Amino acid sequence: MSVDVRMTATAAPGDPAADASPTSATPAGRRPASAPLSEDSQLAVEIRSLVERGDLDTARERFEGLVIAHQRRALRIAFQYLRDAAEADEAVQDAFVKVFSHIASYREAWPFEVWFTRILINGCLDRRKARVRRDRWLVPADDTNSGGTAVDRSAFSAGASGAPDPEARLLARERRARVTAAVDRLEGRQRTVFMLCHYGDCTPREVGAMIGLNESTVRVHLFRAARKLRALLGGQP
Repeated sequence: MSVDVRMTATAAPGDPAADASPTSATPAGRRPASAPLSEDSQLAVEIRSLVERGDLDTARERFEGLVIAHQRRALRIAFQYLRDAAEADEAVQDAFVKVFSHIASYREAWPFEVWFTRILINGCLDRRKARVRRDRWLVPADDTNSGGTAVDRSAFSAGASGAPDPEARLLARERRARVTAAVDRLEGRQRTVFMLCHYGDCTPREVGAMIGLNESTVRVHLFRAARKLRALLGGQP
């Protein structure tokens, strides 16, 4: 997937990306003053400086490094929210475009990965809300969509099997479908915490920064989500 980042870098008032401003971060999401910047955070600061100097061409070139670093993880997260490969791809592209457009608002107190992921999640949630509104007015089609994207979905699901045996692939898809259905039955905040930790490779501290909870509360939600999933999948609660 290529991301077109050819746009101006000025933030529009009222843009949804403002929800991911570092000023709304909780103390748990802030980087300790003595901690060094991560490589992607350093790159984001460099890009911000280039944009502020008006060197947008160089800024776009540097931004490709952030795209490469976060694209695969972002696709996994977006797919878990949207369950549609094409829409997940669009959501990730939109998030990268929004990040570049608002890079001037990025502050080092918030790790870039956290800032970017929060923008991505906000975009995915907006798409889900729009889908619900759209579905209220549209007559549902046959089960074509639910069955036609099974192969694409498996490509973005965690733990995809590379076995050449068709039976093994079928069993792997069935297991993923069971896990997906179980995750969908989790309470909203538990589902978000579980997806970010297990599909987004986020730490509880990072998840807390993204959704406005302290780390200990995130760990409680994660524990309860795992316990409920075991029960839903036939294990011991």
